Amino acid sequence: MRTLLVEDHPSLADSIRRSLEEAGWRVDVMHDGLSARTALETESYALLLLDIGLPEMDGFALLSWLRKRDTRLPVMLLTARGSINDRVKGLNLGADDYLIKPFSLSELQARINALIRRTRHDGQQIHRCGALAFDLGARSFALQDQPLTLPPRELALLEALMARMGRTVSKEHLAAQMFSMEEDSSFEAIEVYVSRLRRKLEGSDVRIVTFRGLGYQLEAQTLDAPGPVA
Repeated sequence: MRTLLVEDHPSLADSIRRSLEEAGWRVDVMHDGLSARTALETESYALLLLDIGLPEMDGFALLSWLRKRDTRLPVMLLTARGSINDRVKGLNLGADDYLIKPFSLSELQARINALIRRTRHDGQQIHRCGALAFDLGARSFALQDQPLTLPPRELALLEALMARMGRTVSKEHLAAQMFSMEEDSSFEAIEVYVSRLRRKLEGSDVRIVTFRGLGYQLEAQTLDAPGPVA
């Protein structure tokens, strides 16, 4: 999953970025409101972590602008402003959660997990595709009731396919979920990660199907049925 972190203190932004990347997130970092607005106009995110005291365009103004365009993107405010008035203003503008600095990175991660659970439209904690199960809160997979441990890029890839299970997912969309703006990505790299995932899914009823020129689709099928074109 991909998040946009908007924080004008570089050291804090770097600490948060590293913590989230260790948990499997792809993180884009912006240090001012106008750059963040441009990123929101051009990129797709699953979460916005937003400081209030930003240069160029403060967090409240950015949040107000965003909610006029997108009512669904989960937003958590990260700020030193802890007054009741500021918290009420942020929530009334459309924030989903409000975390006051200083905070622990473990609390931030726990709040993010809870926020994602609350804002997913179907409200389900466990998503299934045949023998593959995805725990939304823990952001972990199990295959045939056994934990399926994946490195961050493979986790992001399989999570993106699971989110659109039964539909074709383009390589462009997968790249946006697997790599941050600062990282180099290529369709060839995606093919390598798909190949690795296919090997880990072998022997189960779960398949990653290739649609030439379109992308990939995650599906479940009976084990004795003809296999998809890879």
